Amino acid sequence: MKTELCSFCLKSGMLCQKCSAKVKSGEISELDLKIARLLLTLEKKYPSLQNIYFHGAVEASRTLAIVVGHGDVPRLLGYGGKIVRSLSGETGKSIRILEYGADDRKFLEDLFMPLSILTINTIWLPDGTTETRVILRRKRRAKLPFDISALKEITRKVRKMTLRVEFAS
Repeated sequence: MKTELCSFCLKSGMLCQKCSAKVKSGEISELDLKIARLLLTLEKKYPSLQNIYFHGAVEASRTLAIVVGHGDVPRLLGYGGKIVRSLSGETGKSIRILEYGADDRKFLEDLFMPLSILTINTIWLPDGTTETRVILRRKRRAKLPFDISALKEITRKVRKMTLRVEFAS
């Protein structure tokens, strides 16, 4: 697995001067360290994790978003979802896998999976700010597989985007 931290620091648990400076400056959070170490331990069991680039992790409520490099989402979702299930079991949180640098539509599709997006609109507010309105298709009386407020917070932290989520049946 590739990451901003050097592999020696992840394996040993001791941070070198360079990696320690990244943590102190806030470029890398404690959560990033924890998830990177967890992915590194899973690498032995799932060799496809050796080729992913881990950009970071964001936490909101009971949901954890893991941001990986371009094209790495299928590698984490592979093995019949065993990687995501083991991450969820270790952290006790619902896991969302997001692609770094993806356009807004791809980002939102990954975020709200398995629901399909009908429409994405930009709403211009009188104070000069914008909101992104997402209309999702939901089957009647189906329980949502995620927490909407947590996903809104993750979107705000990762993309600095304010979401308004609506449903159409």
